[in-house]
Amino acid sequence: MSIMDGRMVPPPVKDNSPVLDKSHGPHPVKRTCLPISKLKIFLGALAFSFFAKALSGSYMKSVMTQIERRFEIPSFVVGLIDGSFEIGNLLVLVLVSYLGAKVHRPKVIAVGCLIMSFGSFVSVVPHFLMGHYNYKSIAVSMVNSSTSVSACSATSPSHHPVDNVETSRNASALGCEKVSSSYLWIFVLAGNVLRGIGEAPVMPLGLSYIDDFATEQNSAFYIGIVRSLGMFGPSLGFLLGAFCATLWVDIGLVDTDTLTINSKDVRWVGAWWLGILICGAASIVASFPFWFLPHSLPKQGEESITEKSSEVYGNTKDSHSKMKSPKLPALKISEAAKDFFPSLKKLLGNCIFLVYLVLIVLHYNSLVGTMTYEPKFMEQQFNVSISKAIFYMGVLILPATVVGLFLGGLIIKKFKLHITSIAKFACATFLITYLLNLLYYTCDCDVLQVAGLSVNYSGEKEPFFSKGVSLAPCNSDCSCDASHWDPVCGSNGITYVSACLAGCKASQGSGKDMVFHNCSCVGVSGPANVSAVLGQCPRDSCTKKFPYFLALLCMIAFVYSLGGTPMYMIMFRSVSPDLKSFAVGIEAFCGRTLGGLPAPIYFGALIDKSCLKWGVKTCGESGSCRVYDTHLFRNVYLGLVHSLRGGCCLLYIILCILIVKRFKRDGKELMATRNTEVSPIKLPVVGLNKGESSCGETSANGDTRL
Repeated sequence: MSIMDGRMVPPPVKDNSPVLDKSHGPHPVKRTCLPISKLKIFLGALAFSFFAKALSGSYMKSVMTQIERRFEIPSFVVGLIDGSFEIGNLLVLVLVSYLGAKVHRPKVIAVGCLIMSFGSFVSVVPHFLMGHYNYKSIAVSMVNSSTSVSACSATSPSHHPVDNVETSRNASALGCEKVSSSYLWIFVLAGNVLRGIGEAPVMPLGLSYIDDFATEQNSAFYIGIVRSLGMFGPSLGFLLGAFCATLWVDIGLVDTDTLTINSKDVRWVGAWWLGILICGAASIVASFPFWFLPHSLPKQGEESITEKSSEVYGNTKDSHSKMKSPKLPALKISEAAKDFFPSLKKLLGNCIFLVYLVLIVLHYNSLVGTMTYEPKFMEQQFNVSISKAIFYMGVLILPATVVGLFLGGLIIKKFKLHITSIAKFACATFLITYLLNLLYYTCDCDVLQVAGLSVNYSGEKEPFFSKGVSLAPCNSDCSCDASHWDPVCGSNGITYVSACLAGCKASQGSGKDMVFHNCSCVGVSGPANVSAVLGQCPRDSCTKKFPYFLALLCMIAFVYSLGGTPMYMIMFRSVSPDLKSFAVGIEAFCGRTLGGLPAPIYFGALIDKSCLKWGVKTCGESGSCRVYDTHLFRNVYLGLVHSLRGGCCLLYIILCILIVKRFKRDGKELMATRNTEVSPIKLPVVGLNKGESSCGETSANGDTRL
């Protein structure tokens, strides 16, 4: 201030605008902040890594049926391959999540992405070691011939089916040797284990990194965005799976015009290996940005204050930059290991987190079982090709899930919900989902009519389905191989296991256009044209219910995913801030140990119980299932899902009661809890009686932590 003519004159306002005269004035002042903050760069990189891991995971789910057919293995072995991913996760997940902020999280995530890509490349090794895929069909031997073939003959080609690519030369000598190649599925299992190891650090370290350096309100929103963008990975993964399922497994090596089956045939195998290579390349790209991100970042809000102060006090710019990135002490493994069990005891002593863990285990069981076998369920129940089933999951179900996850995070941010409201919201969405799930039972479909299996040769339903193909007088003189699956559709609408079992005496045409005539078993059901064509008979009544099923599935996926982000926020807000990363790791460990690992195995084992006709390998071993009892399949599959989600409903209600009891006993407690996050003042725990601290999450000094 200066005095002029007896008046107090304020000092002139400093003009902070850049000086244009470069010859005399200083250079224009440049702001220290980047156009895009490092936290947002991390958000983008993490979103792409979520996309890459989800792309790989969903694609592997989509090709499990193809792998089952290619290696001729039952569903429970497919479940073991699928569960091997969780085995890899369990090997390192708890260690990685426990170390949390003690390690350079971006670089650990980068290493994980590279391991994921290596695992993908290991999984495709069997394709290049095995020979061409060979299915057996009577029509294959007549591709280049128009001579009439009698299927019902002691010398019928159906008795000695010929491979579609290689001839029958040395078949007896090499047949059993070729079957040994089916054990190459172990490479797929090993690759899945490596993918699990690589994916382990992505979620716990990535989400805890966001929650550490973003504000409380932005944290839920950012996590919702990352998970929503990551959900485009499953969408694209299933679309990629649908596309590859339409391509023949030996693409480029076999003339597809010579194939006598199409994608609706249960012997069809798509190019399952092609998409895995693409997924491996995506994981490599996802690793790049993390190598250039720092160990830690300034908390949102603090960064802007530092930037403003650096503009006003330009001469202290260097000191501020040094203050923003202090050197952290080196991590000592012995100290980290010593603190492991006390931290674990503290987490498991929190009853809210304990109930949450049990809830997550049931969640994982139902979700993993559904994602693994939903395409097979749609194929068997509604008579759609496996490629179409995968396609519908990619373009309808998963986008609804993306929208639900995004809106879940947005609702928390928009209405500034605290933990009690978040818990009620998550519980309400799941209860609605469970009620909608019960409508699945209205989507019924008839069992495929297969003579000698689900119906007799007159077309009448059997009271109890046979576990083996029964013969009849109409084909008793044909000396048919009942174990051989080469279905034909009779003019009476009944499917026969083979043209031989249909009693066909003559044929016309060749290859996929072959038509069989004089089929004695086709005429048993009544006077009609006694001919048959290659392939199973269609079930038109099933396709009419399919659109209704898809609409219901989309609705359930949307409502179910609305509670996805709120569930994560319940976990984050119910444990101490220093245990967030460890809590995510324990949650994923328990969910995958007791859910992700066993679920596909016991789902697959129970689904195998509904099989009516197993494929048979050259050496007489059982292969993959050819025909299911769709009624039993539906009851087993939906019964498992609904039982697991019924338990989830009960646990959701218990969780809500515990959260309301703990965080809303007194309005002052909630206010005090919020103050502890923004003020260093120590506040006593309000509303907790003596002996109740074991069910709450408190810091060492007695402060309440959300």
